[in-house]
Amino acid sequence: MSTEGKMKMPDIKFTKLFIDGEFVDAISGKTFETIDPRSGEVIARVAEGDMADINLAVKSAREAFDHGEWPRMSGAQRGRIMMRFADLIDEHTDELAALDAIDAGKLLSMCKIADVPGSAGNLRYYAGAADKIHGETLKMTMNYQGYTLKEPIGVVGGIIPWNFPIFMFSMKVSPALAVGCTIVLKPAEQTPLSALYCAHLAKEAGIPDGVLNVVPGFGSTAGSALASHMDVDKILFTGSTEVGRKIMEASARSNLKPLSLELGGKSPLVIFDDADVDMATNLAQIASFTNKGEICIAGSRVFVQEGIYDEFLKKAVEKAESLKVGDPFHVDTNQGPQVDKIQFQKVLSYIESGRTDGATLATGGSRCGDKGYYIQPTIFTDVKDDMMIAKDEIFGPVMSLMKFKTTEEAIERANDTKYGLAAGVVTNDINIMNQVSRSIRAGVIWVNCYLASGPDCPFGGYKMSGFGSDQGMDALDGVLKKKSIVTPIYKTPWL
Repeated sequence: MSTEGKMKMPDIKFTKLFIDGEFVDAISGKTFETIDPRSGEVIARVAEGDMADINLAVKSAREAFDHGEWPRMSGAQRGRIMMRFADLIDEHTDELAALDAIDAGKLLSMCKIADVPGSAGNLRYYAGAADKIHGETLKMTMNYQGYTLKEPIGVVGGIIPWNFPIFMFSMKVSPALAVGCTIVLKPAEQTPLSALYCAHLAKEAGIPDGVLNVVPGFGSTAGSALASHMDVDKILFTGSTEVGRKIMEASARSNLKPLSLELGGKSPLVIFDDADVDMATNLAQIASFTNKGEICIAGSRVFVQEGIYDEFLKKAVEKAESLKVGDPFHVDTNQGPQVDKIQFQKVLSYIESGRTDGATLATGGSRCGDKGYYIQPTIFTDVKDDMMIAKDEIFGPVMSLMKFKTTEEAIERANDTKYGLAAGVVTNDINIMNQVSRSIRAGVIWVNCYLASGPDCPFGGYKMSGFGSDQGMDALDGVLKKKSIVTPIYKTPWL
């Protein structure tokens, strides 16, 4: 494992709650530790928001929406401020990338070239859409005409996960800002630092006080309070299916607020005999091991047609064993540590279950080193569809490799899951490509690629992977309400 060299600790500037344009202590005075997963050591203590702080933040957001300038600005004005926000994120790429790398164990190099620029890109995409939100003219029956207005839904609550902290921040915040909503955002307790830094940049960009509030805290307190709050008009959530169910229950018990839920996944990657094996093994590595497997769209169920199975297995093992696991701040590192001790232990327990259930460990399967939360890239063969490692979302660097014969078998087994977030197909046969991509029930199907996305590609799940869309113009609909206005064309005798 790569451990040589020392990285200077990034300067932790913002650790308090951000409410109504100011950094403030939690009302309780409580703080919690955020941990460096490379070592298990404390990075900083962060203010711990709870129900009282959520109430204060929602009150601020409610005031800003009901009486403030942000919803009443023109879309062009909001867009200009969002563009400045994006520019400031770009200018602070080094600081923001370092915060996510040390807080989440993410590769610093990937944060610099993907996560932070992608976050600025999300803001710019929706900034460009802010002045292009239009309704329709309705030609009605009888002597009436009508038109529709698309209006901001109101106060939006955002609850984001720890695997892509700054990117998920921008994914939830950008469309809401564009349409004129105000926001209370709860970052994951494991990774609060980049969201707080972005709150500072938002104020510097000119976003008015109360429009964007960031309240770190725990799901059972701050998250629950946000999901059940009567003055929150919409919840945007990315996380586990189990927590998504709790958020639905909280909404039902309170004001029946609508939800957009992007939940768990157990995505299939289906590789056919005609595929280039080198390309297929590269895509399987990307699908299973990117971000140490901590990604909801991980293609961790890899189905390989029997004609190339043996060659694929050999090359996949070689690639996995060539990955360098170590300090994410080092440029030659391919995989950093799992986000925290809980996730580290969870992944190792799934690896043990794979052994116990009778799968064959082809490579990996152990922790790396004796410090930090590092796990070897792991490949199991002889995996059966009913094994835990084939059914459950592991959220770690574990690939389950399975052999198939026919296209029909591949489709049936790919769909044999409670999830439906993503899938991949590797083939040079356009007929197979069309048949399989139309038959798999998932929100995005990648053909001869994987993890290819952007702000212009809508993304949402089937089945227990949730509902609603992130990214694309579809995400705007999630934070808008449509109103119909009807008038007579001329006064009728009975009026």
